[in-house]
Amino acid sequence: MNSRSPSGFKVGLVQMRSGVDPQTNLATTLTAIDDAARSGASYVLTPEMTNIMEVKRDRLFATIVDEEIDPTLAALRDAARKHSIYVHIGSLAVKVSPDKAANRSFLIDRRGDVIARYDKIHMFDVDLADGESYRESRNYRPGDLAVLADLPWGRLGVTVCYDLRFPALYRALAEAGASFLSIPSAFTRQTGEAHWHVLIRARAIENGAFVFAAAQGGKHENGRETYGHSLVVDPWGRILAEGGTEPGIILADIDPAQVIAARSCIPSLHHGRRFEVIEPMAEPTYLRAVRE
Repeated sequence: MNSRSPSGFKVGLVQMRSGVDPQTNLATTLTAIDDAARSGASYVLTPEMTNIMEVKRDRLFATIVDEEIDPTLAALRDAARKHSIYVHIGSLAVKVSPDKAANRSFLIDRRGDVIARYDKIHMFDVDLADGESYRESRNYRPGDLAVLADLPWGRLGVTVCYDLRFPALYRALAEAGASFLSIPSAFTRQTGEAHWHVLIRARAIENGAFVFAAAQGGKHENGRETYGHSLVVDPWGRILAEGGTEPGIILADIDPAQVIAARSCIPSLHHGRRFEVIEPMAEPTYLRAVRE
């Protein structure tokens, strides 16, 4: 279905408004992937929590299952095989123990094989204004491994949502060769309005990398409101495509040569230096030396 040159490709981002029923969410996801593939996308990214947006602990654990029997993962592997494209599931809630889940991202190749898994490292445990509060670590077990995967067009660094606020992770991925950074998300409306665009663009600029950020958007069944505005950003920080707050797909043509150009112009990945942090002293060292 896709006949694009290996030097460039079209990315499709799926913006969703996931609810509490995985089967309904799956049907929406499959339709969006079909549309993106028909539009020429060779790599399609879905948002964080593709399969379920559930805040009630008992209902969450009564619904989610182990990765090996997860119907969303199985169906999206079939979709990747059917269209001969890369399908990147931003994340699924999958059960890893009786009382813990993983917020896990899956990259599926054209044959339908899972070639990378990533468990979200940074847990969203915050208290926002107006009483909005989240404790992701109550239900989810954090990961501790950064993950890279090779696509036909370059290396991908895999992250999820709240990871966005920890730039050291992205620098490590870029220094390990990542030309593309995936940041599937379910940003709250409040934090998204304040920080989404500037943080996404910053991660692209400081690492000279493309950023693919598929998002959840709108008012969900569980009452949560997410920001939307899925973004594709180039290595110079320019927005190539942006969604609004409604579900749908956005598409952008990606030229990996832009990564080489940006990093050649400003080679900051090679200019980083290790340093130590000195604790404050009661008086400057030079004054102490003069007295002695």
